[in-house]
Amino acid sequence: MNVTHQTHDHIVKSYDDELKRLTGELQRMGQLALAQLEAAVDAVMARDSHAASKVVHDDATIDALEHEVSHDVVRLLALRQPMARDLREILAALRIATDIERIGDYAANVAKRSIVLNQSAPVQLVAALPRLARLAQSLVEDVLDAYRNYDTNKALDAWARDEELDEQYTGLFRELLTYMMEDPRNITPCTHLLFMAKNLERIGDHATNIAENVYFLVHGAQITQARRKGDTTSILPLDDPR
Repeated sequence: MNVTHQTHDHIVKSYDDELKRLTGELQRMGQLALAQLEAAVDAVMARDSHAASKVVHDDATIDALEHEVSHDVVRLLALRQPMARDLREILAALRIATDIERIGDYAANVAKRSIVLNQSAPVQLVAALPRLARLAQSLVEDVLDAYRNYDTNKALDAWARDEELDEQYTGLFRELLTYMMEDPRNITPCTHLLFMAKNLERIGDHATNIAENVYFLVHGAQITQARRKGDTTSILPLDDPR
């Protein structure tokens, strides 16, 4: 083997190692975000303000990892000048890191709201949050698995299932509005629950963003069909008790 061939092999291996590190950072970010989401909902259900505060504090770890990913992406772009599939790999990683960071932020927001919610009497409809959170968590788990395995079928399945999360959110939104209209004392706690539910619905939206980036990474094209939305809260009249 000549020196030129050896050098080329070394460069390729070094580049592959850097890409593996990048995807590894993303997987770690994703697992942390999922753990944050689960911990936030557990804190809500237990009315545990101390546990909720820990979720808020730990969000900084995900933020730090997102900065690491951004730094690695800039270095790879500058030093390797990637083309075609390699360029898509790096750009997808940057976008996915941003979405995971936002998922962590939304989990922290749920925890922050729960601390304030704990100052009010328990609200019955808080029991609907875990179901919403489980579906959001399932979507995130699936799109991260799709990214790890370049599985566009799994990514597309999760992308389509976000409609179910939207529909669940809309149903809870309507229930909370009804609860608020029946007794003004419910307005403050139910408002916090509305924001918490919206945060969970937005996590689903970021999961679909990741699914779209997985599809782009593998195929070099955007998903062509329009995604159906099940969130109708923006067109629901406030006096509609359904």
